[in-house]
Amino acid sequence: MASGRHDRDSVTTLALDLLDRVGLPDLSMRRLAAELEVQPSALYWHFANKQELLAAVADRILSRIPQPEPGTGIAEIAVGIRDALLAYRDGAEVVMSTYALRLGARRAQDALQTVVGDSASADALFEFILGHSTLVQQRMHAQSIGAATDIAHDPTEDLDAVFLAGIRAFAAVSAVPDQRS
Repeated sequence: MASGRHDRDSVTTLALDLLDRVGLPDLSMRRLAAELEVQPSALYWHFANKQELLAAVADRILSRIPQPEPGTGIAEIAVGIRDALLAYRDGAEVVMSTYALRLGARRAQDALQTVVGDSASADALFEFILGHSTLVQQRMHAQSIGAATDIAHDPTEDLDAVFLAGIRAFAAVSAVPDQRS
């Protein structure tokens, strides 16, 4: 990318592109600065640290999630979130790390809360989606570098069936009244 004036949005766009090309382990502030043809210190005009940059990248990844309309089901929103996470290399890991630190927007949780009704259930479902998507991405990466064994179960093989089974289980459990009261 040519040197010149950069803003937070253009830096985030390039960081997402770089993430998709090289993966999270190789996405560094130094590498991003080199792509932008600036000194690494120039990035700190836009982001206080790498975690803040990753939060902006996570928000961009999750911006693909459609907002629920009346009558939208849990599975439709959950699949939309999963697909957004899987659309970028290491997307689930980036979103998981920013979620763990409570950085970035709550777009996914808000969409889930709209369809499940409460914040705790939305967070629990989001954590299932993050875990499933991270497992799938790690397995895909292992396969791409030849690290997966032939005898290991491929979680991408039954991706939709396994994912939807988890969503159905969540929906069934969340519909049962809490007996601890």
